[in-house]
Amino acid sequence: MQIYSPIIIKFALGMVVLIIQINIMGKSNMAPSSSLDQVQNYVLGGIIGGVIYNESITVLQFVLVLIIWTLLVLILKFAKEHNRYVKTIVDGRPLTLIQNGKLNVNECLKNGISANELMFRLRSNGIYEVKNVKRAVLEQNGQLTLIEFGDENLRYPIIVDGLANLDVLELIKQDEEWLESQIRALGFNKIGEIYLGEYVSGQLNLYGYEK
Repeated sequence: MQIYSPIIIKFALGMVVLIIQINIMGKSNMAPSSSLDQVQNYVLGGIIGGVIYNESITVLQFVLVLIIWTLLVLILKFAKEHNRYVKTIVDGRPLTLIQNGKLNVNECLKNGISANELMFRLRSNGIYEVKNVKRAVLEQNGQLTLIEFGDENLRYPIIVDGLANLDVLELIKQDEEWLESQIRALGFNKIGEIYLGEYVSGQLNLYGYEK
């Protein structure tokens, strides 16, 4: 039994750290929606699985590795949430495949989307012609968001996690200066105070961080 004690301790510590990371990082990494979630799960699983049965690595070394990895993930998460450029590098950005009925073939090929796959996704949403699509966006998690011509009650996430969505501003033909003036008119001082901002039928709905 003494031989298996380090393995049991390492396994228990790995489970505890996994639970802590899930609760600190949020539940999204249980069903990964970004590259950071994917990498976090893969690396943590590799650390736990690779170290448990390695007798040359002590429990203390294992704990230090887990602490270092958790700190790195938290630093990257903080940087991603407070800097648009870091977020773009880590998670990528939504890509417009179709705009105003025109297909961007180069963007589709660059992201490995064949014509057959694209048409399958369109048909799955009840769309049979590219010209009927006002905007098709490939999200960071690989999902395709479609907007048809004639939709009157569209919801656009114009602010996400305190950062302006430049793609949406371009879509509605506005800029950050216009957005800042709008949020000041609604009682906020700056974009960084907004957790989520929706653009609904020409109106802004803002949800600020609780102080």
